[in-house]
Amino acid sequence: MDTLAPVLDFFRQGFSTVNGVQGLIIALVAALLLPSMGRLPVFVVGATLVHIVVDALLPVLARGAPLRLPDVMGLPFWRYVAVLLAGYLIVILILALIKRVVLRR
Repeated sequence: MDTLAPVLDFFRQGFSTVNGVQGLIIALVAALLLPSMGRLPVFVVGATLVHIVVDALLPVLARGAPLRLPDVMGLPFWRYVAVLLAGYLIVILILALIKRVVLRR
């Protein structure tokens, strides 16, 4: 069980990162648009890209701040992307399963 602890911690961190208003709205829209579970990886990547774009544009639109692009060459950015991917995988999967049960598809 000790070998799984880092993996579980990584998914917990991803879930808590996505478990904000912005992440939940993006995940809810993705889950509602998800046609089948086979398309889940595509929707997870799409939701992650939308999250990164919103992170970059929100300060510009809300406060008129200058546009600051993320440091795509840095390791912290890619760790953040991996955490978002893990979080969106969990949240979109849960919301899609709830949608499937409620809508009986």
